[in-house]
Amino acid sequence: MPLKFPLSICLLGTFLVTSAHAQEAVKGVVELFTSQGCSSCPPADEALRKMIQKGDVVGLSYHVDYWNYLGWADSLASKENTERQYGYMRALGRNGVYTPQAILNGRDHVKGADVRGIYDRLDAFKREVPVSSKFAGDEVEIDIGAGSGKADVVVAYFTREQTVDVQKGENQGKKMSYWHSVYDVQTVGMWDGSPMTVKLPASVVAKVKKGGCAVLLQTANASGDPAAIVGASILLGNETP
Repeated sequence: MPLKFPLSICLLGTFLVTSAHAQEAVKGVVELFTSQGCSSCPPADEALRKMIQKGDVVGLSYHVDYWNYLGWADSLASKENTERQYGYMRALGRNGVYTPQAILNGRDHVKGADVRGIYDRLDAFKREVPVSSKFAGDEVEIDIGAGSGKADVVVAYFTREQTVDVQKGENQGKKMSYWHSVYDVQTVGMWDGSPMTVKLPASVVAKVKKGGCAVLLQTANASGDPAAIVGASILLGNETP
């Protein structure tokens, strides 16, 4: 569903990634902007689930709040998620946003249910900076390798899986399953091209172990909007969906 401030049909690199259980090369980061109130979003939500389970992308789901007026207030939405999507809109030189929209490595976008388009565009991105994350005692330890340029160290905290009974709006009567729904995003450091280690305190370890987090090494444009992601890692907690 396009939104032009906001744009309506609901539309829907390679990184070295380390999880809590394994280290493997994946194609990149897929950030899906979605809404429980968007009738075209369920196929994209399902596509993201399959990609996450396949394990070859860092998949994140951001629920936006601008379709709440259609009759159902998205229970996972936040204004911060909406602001992140608008930041990408500006960085990509677009004049509107839509759902479901998949942002690929912070560099490009496609309709969220277009799995072939997602993989085709991810394949075009080269491997850049190695990023890994792990539990280290009562801390989370993030290791970032060498590279060029500067970037923020961004941590997106998510819930592994949850089911929502949508009672009103375009998806009324459906039980929707959502994977890796982001509920908090924090910048925890700055990378200047040199190898570095960032340690997250014990105060955040409990929520990471309950769900999980993605570490994004992300550049920003001159206005501070999110731009290219040059490295990523995903750390899964102890709860298995």
